[in-house]
Amino acid sequence: MILEVLEQSIHIKEVQKKLEHYCAYQERCHLEVNQKLKQLGVFGNEMDTIISHLIEQNYLNETRFAELFVKGKFNIKKWGKKKLIQELKQRNISDWNIKNAIKKISDIDYWESGKTLAEKFWKSNQNRPLPVQKKKVWNAMHYRGWETELIMENILRLEHQKE
Repeated sequence: MILEVLEQSIHIKEVQKKLEHYCAYQERCHLEVNQKLKQLGVFGNEMDTIISHLIEQNYLNETRFAELFVKGKFNIKKWGKKKLIQELKQRNISDWNIKNAIKKISDIDYWESGKTLAEKFWKSNQNRPLPVQKKKVWNAMHYRGWETELIMENILRLEHQKE
């Protein structure tokens, strides 16, 4: 009996170390950590113990995850707020953390990024008929989660510049 408890304790410590490295390598959300623990065959109280440890040692922080996720996807992939929110919700991030992370994008940076993205798609489709060109810009920005108003505003602006 004592040997079983000792082996279980060693197993938890090993898994805990693995998860520390897993979280230190890249920012993770609670959902990803839960999935990783399940892959490693850890469930129930053991899972709760390890997650509590990761939170206490600041390896796992949902607020930090949300902020870095938004910053990275906005700056690198040029995702709009709609897609950012959708992706965070799929990861079971709290509404408070989602709102907090989205607020970190300045309105000026957001508008400038949308403008630059629209111009990029407009230019890459400049040899197409105008309706096709507009549709291509619309589709590309809509797919990336940009708001309808912002997309339309940019399409109209670019269309008027063309004249």
